[in-house]
Amino acid sequence: MTTPSGAHPDEPHRQGLAQRLNGLRAGVLGANDGIVSTAAVVVGVAGATSEVAPVLVAGMAALVGGAVSMALGEYVSVSSQRDSEHALIEKERRELAEAPDAEFTELVGLYEARGLSTETATRVATELTASDALKAHLSVELNIDADDVVSPWTAAFASAVAFTVGALLPLLTILLLPVEGRVAATFAAVLLALAVTGYVAAWIGGARRGRAVVRMVVGGALALGATYVVGSLFGGLAA
Repeated sequence: MTTPSGAHPDEPHRQGLAQRLNGLRAGVLGANDGIVSTAAVVVGVAGATSEVAPVLVAGMAALVGGAVSMALGEYVSVSSQRDSEHALIEKERRELAEAPDAEFTELVGLYEARGLSTETATRVATELTASDALKAHLSVELNIDADDVVSPWTAAFASAVAFTVGALLPLLTILLLPVEGRVAATFAAVLLALAVTGYVAAWIGGARRGRAVVRMVVGGALALGATYVVGSLFGGLAA
């Protein structure tokens, strides 16, 4: 698929957009979850004990369990979306085969609803139907591109990898630094990483980046603070 004439290079006219955005979305969400959930676990355990082994075991369990959970969740979710899109595509293909005239009239009406005159809408519908009737109907009626249906495997893989990468940051930080400063350093590393992922997520979605960064940092700080307090309380009780 070629880029349309006159298209701006920074606008999403190219084929595979749904695949790329789906992978990016899953990756960013996976990284966020990996950072926050694993950091919350290791900080909580570090609040309860100064020993390294419990922190390592808890952190690795959080990393592996979280990565598998994220991958499965993405796979199931995107598989459902893909199945729905395939069902809609088959339904439209069947309707075109059984009632082409009615479908053509519907296509003309849809273009008229978008502001085209009857003459222009008819001409556009005629040309697009001659080129690829199914593609024309899917695009206008359902906003689906039959060649760009999202892949559950792409989403699952991106989510699992991103979760693992995100989880490694707090895990390695708290394990490699001295006991005296490991919690504070983990807080700092996690909040900085969340600021970056919040910025990237906003950039992908075209949202306000400052607001997204603040949401991520504040949410992460609350999660870490809460688990550290809980860990400290239970650690004190156990002692």
